[in-house]
Amino acid sequence: MTASPLSPLFPLFPHADQRRHGVELSNAVQRVIDSGRYILGDEVAGFESEFAAYLGVQQAVGLASGTDAIEMMLRALDIGPGSKVVIPAQAPSAVAAGVARSGAGLVFADIEADTFTLCPESLDAVLRSPAGRGVKAALVVHLHGHPADWQNLRHVAKEHGILLLEDCSQAHGATWQGRMVGALGTAAAFSFYPTKNLAALGDAGAVATQDEMLAERLRLMRQYGWKQRHISVAAGVNSRLDELQAAVLRVKLPALTESVQSRRRLAAQYESRLGGGGHIALPDVRDGCEHAYHQYVVRSGRRDELLEHLQAAGIPVAVPNPVPLHRQPAFHANVVLTETERAVAEVIALPLHPHLTAAAVDAVCNALERFDHA
Repeated sequence: MTASPLSPLFPLFPHADQRRHGVELSNAVQRVIDSGRYILGDEVAGFESEFAAYLGVQQAVGLASGTDAIEMMLRALDIGPGSKVVIPAQAPSAVAAGVARSGAGLVFADIEADTFTLCPESLDAVLRSPAGRGVKAALVVHLHGHPADWQNLRHVAKEHGILLLEDCSQAHGATWQGRMVGALGTAAAFSFYPTKNLAALGDAGAVATQDEMLAERLRLMRQYGWKQRHISVAAGVNSRLDELQAAVLRVKLPALTESVQSRRRLAAQYESRLGGGGHIALPDVRDGCEHAYHQYVVRSGRRDELLEHLQAAGIPVAVPNPVPLHRQPAFHANVVLTETERAVAEVIALPLHPHLTAAAVDAVCNALERFDHA
């Protein structure tokens, strides 16, 4: 296949991110190799402390993946078989998989049309319905990097007596009312998959919380329930953040604020070029929130035509979460979620990551303008 003339403008994020930190990453990996300590050593402890400080929480517990983080967070809160968890139907399948692995039942709610995050009115309606019986928690996904409507979701959760938990896997660096996402609920799950805003070189995850007892329980559970070696005091698993991945994350964490600011600058450039109308609706940002722009997701009533046009022009675009969770065979539920169904048919993610240039955004906007005038 012949490469597009535009290809040099669009380096793949994981590779570009590794090059950005190349020497520091090599030194960090060598430091771990030289240490002789490869499991739950100084690198994991150091990252946990530094990431907790970044978020403004008391504790962060490193785990093997973001999916594990969801499962372990629920299990540590005694949410499992016999309980239910509400999640938005427009979310990565990893969210539903993590809940399902905890043994809890899945209940799906709709999203807001403008932010793609869990709709408080839909959550309230679900909790008042027969499906709401047995719900112990709602897992709020800050999708694409936009914080959910925490104030109204918190009001609904309090009224119904359920926990409000966060999935921040796409929202490293996003804020709500000046507070980092991940510091809002009882606990929060993070993924550091190589495409995330804060990215490891493989799978890695964490749970953040203000609750020291919950953190201690998570630390027991992630290593067979051991309080001392080879003696399990609780039912646990093997879900340890690797020392090498922790060392990588420690290199990248100090650059996260600057990286997210770069994402915001590129998003502002898109808005400046495309805000005058056309066939697409740009991402909304709720008052009092700062978007982390893990993805720059727009909407179009002619999405499939637009997708074909941009791909033909050599623009690397994608359809995020192309099938809603309640329509996937593993999680199927017979519910009607209007905004979710609309979004699935209309969304498209335009290129955006901190290693793109203004010229790359201009190339995308030029292609979009040609579509508008076709």
